[in-house]
Amino acid sequence: SADAPENTLPAFQLAWEQGADAIEGDFHLTKDGHIVCHHDRDTKKRANRKLTIAKSTLAELRALDVGSWKAEEWRGTSMPTLTEVLDTIPDGREFFLEVKCGPEIVPPLLKILDGHPIPEEQVTIISFNAEVIAETKRARPKLRANWLCSLKEKLGRTTPSLTRIEQTLADCRADGFSSNSFPGIDAQFVARIHDLGYSYHVWTIDDAPTARRFLELGSATITTNRPGALRVELRERG
Repeated sequence: SADAPENTLPAFQLAWEQGADAIEGDFHLTKDGHIVCHHDRDTKKRANRKLTIAKSTLAELRALDVGSWKAEEWRGTSMPTLTEVLDTIPDGREFFLEVKCGPEIVPPLLKILDGHPIPEEQVTIISFNAEVIAETKRARPKLRANWLCSLKEKLGRTTPSLTRIEQTLADCRADGFSSNSFPGIDAQFVARIHDLGYSYHVWTIDDAPTARRFLELGSATITTNRPGALRVELRERG
């Protein structure tokens, strides 16, 4: 998404061309029960017209231009459906599907995954909403699902606390934990996540030194806007 409008088919196709191991997209449920890829709950920032996704039909959303905000060459790019994004994924590559709404999306989402040939092991559901993770694991225990949480510093302490994180992960039966690249994350923090049986992931890192630090800490994945360039820079730095 450094090179093409985020959450669009051109961006996902470029990611594969640049050698990405996986893609990550943000998904919402429309008024008429379809699932579309877009970051915000409305289209104010990325389209030529403001619509609230949950209150709009697929046809209304598909009529929007969600590419020209990035550059004129992307004018006319439309909002993709979940199925269209799934269709881009090559054999052996992974898909991190971020749910941006509530657990009401889980039944239609699973129906789409069931009807698509992509193997279940290539898909991981991710969400800041712990109930989305819990509902996914209730409905499909073997489907990977990771809880996301943005860490902050408050009064000199990391919030939420590791104890709170541990409890949430256990309650929603998550498989992994993903955080922002918070400077306070250290080897002890990541080791504790691993010791509890969860994978650890980090977002969004576009520079090689920070990426290298999190790889050394044991992050299983790094979300980046520039997979091709970052991979080259990491190799050059050893």
